[in-house]
Amino acid sequence: MPEGKIIKALSGFYYVLSGDETIQCRGRGVFRKQKVTPLVGDEVTFQAENDKEGYVLGLEERKNSLVRPPIANVDQAILVFSAVEPTFSTTLLDRFLVLVESHDIEPIICITKLDLLLEEQKKELDVFVSDYREIGYEVLLTSTLDENSVQMLLPYLKDKVTVVAGQSGVGKSSLLNVLDPSLSLKTDDISTSLGRGKHTTRHVELLSIGGGFVADTPGFSSLEFTELEAEELPYCFPEMVQVSEGCKFRGCLHVKEPKCAVKEAVENGEIPSYRYDHYLSFLDEIKQRKPRY
Repeated sequence: MPEGKIIKALSGFYYVLSGDETIQCRGRGVFRKQKVTPLVGDEVTFQAENDKEGYVLGLEERKNSLVRPPIANVDQAILVFSAVEPTFSTTLLDRFLVLVESHDIEPIICITKLDLLLEEQKKELDVFVSDYREIGYEVLLTSTLDENSVQMLLPYLKDKVTVVAGQSGVGKSSLLNVLDPSLSLKTDDISTSLGRGKHTTRHVELLSIGGGFVADTPGFSSLEFTELEAEELPYCFPEMVQVSEGCKFRGCLHVKEPKCAVKEAVENGEIPSYRYDHYLSFLDEIKQRKPRY
C-alpha cells in the first residue's frame, strides 16, 4: 500500500505527497464513521486510482495535533512577534509558548522590526530576550525580513515540520515569501484602527522549504486553553519544572501551597515575576472554564 504525507486539505480533497508525486485524494467513509478527520501533516496510506487521483485509506498514529490551525505531527513552531507595530506582548507570547509546550512542540521565538525601536524600548526588550534565553528558549532577532532572516532561519527548517505562528500583522506571510519568493503569499497592511493585521491566510498548507516542511497558518489574535487541564499547566513552564522538585507536595500548583520552591524562586528573582503572573492568570482561566460535555 503506498504511503505519503498530506500537504494540503481543501474542499474535501487531501493532497498526498508520495515521493515526488502529489496525488489528489478523497477520504474513505470509514473516517466519518470513526469521527476522524485527516489533517495536513498526517502520514497516511492511500490507494491510487491513477497517477493523479486516489483515496486515503488509513492514518498513522500522530505525534501531536493542533485544532487552530488544524495540523498534525508538528516538530517545531516559529513564533513570530514584532518588537513594535504591533507592540511586543509577553502575555501573548506566553500563551503561544504554553500552547506549543502542551503539544510537545519545540518553540523558536523570532522577534522582528528591531530597527523601529527607540533606545529605551530596546533596553526593555533586551531584558525580555535575556529572560527567555535563560529559560532555554531559542530567540532569534531580526530587523527587516530580508536575506539575512532567511540565512538565520533556514538551518532550523531541515527535516522538520514547522508551524509559523504569532501575532496577527507581524509579517508571517512576508517571512515565508522571503524564505521562498516563488510562493507570492498574499499579505495585508496592518489595520491601524485595530493595531493588528488582517487575516490573509485561508487554509493550511505544508510548503517545501529548506529541506523541510513549513505550514503557513492563519494568524490568530486570541488563544484559549480549551484542551489544557490545571494540573498540566505547570509542565508548560520549563523554569518551573526545573525547580518544582523542591516543592514539599507532589502535584503542587504553586499557588497557596506551603514550602513551594517555585514561589521561592519567584521571590528570589530566579523566575521572572511576569512569567509567574501569567501562569496564575492562565491557571485561573482554566479553572473558570465551563465544563465540556
